[in-house]
Amino acid sequence: MNVASFIARRLVFQKNQSFSRFIIRLSAAATAISVAVMILAFAFVEGFQFTVSSKVFSFWGHLRVQQQQSSTSGLAEELPVEKNDSVYNILRNHKQVKYVDAFATKSAMLKTKETIEGVLLKGVEKNFSKERLLPFLVEGKWIQFDDSTKNNQVLISQYTSRQTNAKVGDKILIYFIENSSTAPRVRPVTVCGIYKTGIEEYDKTFAIVDINLIRKLNAWTPTQIGGYELTLQDYRTDYQTNKELLDQIPVEWFSTPLREIYPNIFDWLELQNINKKVILIVMCIVAIINLISCLIILVLERSKMIGLLKATGATNQQVQTIFWNQALIIAITGIIAGTLLGLGICWLQQATGFIKLDEAAYYVAEAPIRIIWWQVVLINIITFVISFLILLIPSLLVRKISPVKALMFE
Repeated sequence: MNVASFIARRLVFQKNQSFSRFIIRLSAAATAISVAVMILAFAFVEGFQFTVSSKVFSFWGHLRVQQQQSSTSGLAEELPVEKNDSVYNILRNHKQVKYVDAFATKSAMLKTKETIEGVLLKGVEKNFSKERLLPFLVEGKWIQFDDSTKNNQVLISQYTSRQTNAKVGDKILIYFIENSSTAPRVRPVTVCGIYKTGIEEYDKTFAIVDINLIRKLNAWTPTQIGGYELTLQDYRTDYQTNKELLDQIPVEWFSTPLREIYPNIFDWLELQNINKKVILIVMCIVAIINLISCLIILVLERSKMIGLLKATGATNQQVQTIFWNQALIIAITGIIAGTLLGLGICWLQQATGFIKLDEAAYYVAEAPIRIIWWQVVLINIITFVISFLILLIPSLLVRKISPVKALMFE
């Protein structure tokens, strides 16, 4: 029998009411809370970054490929370019590319009986990967494409719907201002659906139409587009994929990661990583101070027992082992309880969404959760290793306790 482990278990799981029992429970609870907070922080930050970035990417893809045009940039209207089969095949055959979709944009004004609202029309083709945007559809249905150039359906945002009081099925007017004409051109369209991404930059700006409508208004040919947007298998490869594509496509074409087009959103998301690191450091410090304090109190309270063990022949190492085992039991109990608590709250949030957020400020209405298991394991390992290392500090007090003085102490 391992005597040190036996004594440590008796001290930790003693049933009588005592101050040391209270300290043990308090220490285990503090360790559990530290672990739970770290797991929750990592799950919330990962979920927040993943959900918001997925929304941004779902609307515009991960990369935008266009011809070099010095007169346009960012979200401005594009000059027409002919579809290029060689460029398309290069893009489509890249191992990281999942979807290649043609697009074009045009500025317009939506007018109803009540008001008028400025939008940027985004034109898409019949084979557009609509599964990217269908999760954001809150009313109505996706644009029904036909082979003619008379498809006058429009998908507007919930924000635009409220501003103009336009509902699904309503007919509204779209005004287009041409640089060469003082009088605007007018086209009647029908609202086929309403979407909501929760991202203000999108919901206040875009309406989606058949690209043929933009072609007709701009007098483009049926094969002209504004550019291609690419959806990747893994968003983390966007910069590497962008670099590889730039080496393959013709020199008159260029590719831009969406993270460079919307740097404010992604810089903000990257700042959340600092929160993770700060919480991890703070909670580790809390766990360290907690375990050191606990072990010091337990050693001092059990000084008489230490003196008795030394008087009966126990070495300093054997007595230290008792308190090491005791603290390890506390730490492991706290880690297990904290992991269960943290994961339990994560699963509860996923099931009920009881933690709400201001969607206008955070782009999501509920705090998103994304559990990455290697991070959970890493948190447990870091907590355990730190706990094990700091056990050496207070246990050194055992060597300073004299058997004679300890047995005389009351």
